[in-house]
Amino acid sequence: KEVGLLDADIYGPSIPKMMNLKGNPELTPKNLMRPLKNYGIACMSMGFLIEETAPVVWRGLMVMSAVEKLLRQVDWGQLDYLVIDMPPGTGDVQLSVSQNIPIAGAVIISTPQDVALLDARKGAEMFRKVHVPVLGLVQNMSVFQCPKCKHETHIFGADGVRDLAKTLGLDILGKI
Repeated sequence: KEVGLLDADIYGPSIPKMMNLKGNPELTPKNLMRPLKNYGIACMSMGFLIEETAPVVWRGLMVMSAVEKLLRQVDWGQLDYLVIDMPPGTGDVQLSVSQNIPIAGAVIISTPQDVALLDARKGAEMFRKVHVPVLGLVQNMSVFQCPKCKHETHIFGADGVRDLAKTLGLDILGKI
């Protein structure tokens, strides 16, 4: 399957680092940006357009304009799936994306700590409110494994995402 990955976290783009990509997108003759590609995945991020340490100090309308450009002014080619990595919370980006793009479903990713779970729950409830199916939850930072003895420790707690999934009537799709 052909997969694209759009980093919609304008203030804190992390896809360049996570996907081991650097550089600026080239432009097509139609003035569309070509996504950078690694691991067989086409990626687009604000992180490709600004310096790595440069802060983005923008208000909502500029952020939404950037998300729109990253989505629609990119030559994505023929994709089977476009995964949109959104910032945590229920702000302008999440609301606009969910209202302006046909979304097959949302996956909520959270660490097991109480504060993170508050945001995860709000995110799930927001998607339900705007009629986007919530496909399930993924627990990030599930366990720390000692590199020497391989002992596993649940530094951030063990059951937070499981408990939230049960409360929301959702499945756990995985643990990272």
